[in-house]
Amino acid sequence: MQTHSPSPQKSQKRTPSARVSVFLAGVFLCSAGYLLAPAGALQGGADTTHPPPSTQTFAPPAASNADSNNRMIAVTGVDLTGSAILYLIDTINPHIAVYQASGGSKGTQSIKLVAARRIDLDLQLDGFNDKSEFSYKDLASRFAKLEND
Repeated sequence: MQTHSPSPQKSQKRTPSARVSVFLAGVFLCSAGYLLAPAGALQGGADTTHPPPSTQTFAPPAASNADSNNRMIAVTGVDLTGSAILYLIDTINPHIAVYQASGGSKGTQSIKLVAARRIDLDLQLDGFNDKSEFSYKDLASRFAKLEND
């Protein structure tokens, strides 16, 4: 049996309850990722069954998830402190918001907004902290010369 879903519309108004639902879904994904991480990985505990090589310099892998709809992208993960992180990106009105959720006892449980930014101008940059061999302007100039030859 095939199901047919209506095609997404470009300008879709979201009600406050829909925004809360998206946010709660993201928090749920954070929690699921936190709970599914390997034992000891979130607390930095040692794995006695498979000791890491002495040259290991990277953090242990953590569970992460991502999902999107026709407007929002939600990405979850775990930071180095073991706190769940949620990145929300609005693709229609270009913004990013970053939330951190901490578990534990009632006194240490929290969710907080870490950062938020309007990113439409960021996405128009030709380069920032770009360590490439050639800048965008250099490459554009070279390609323009090739087209004119």
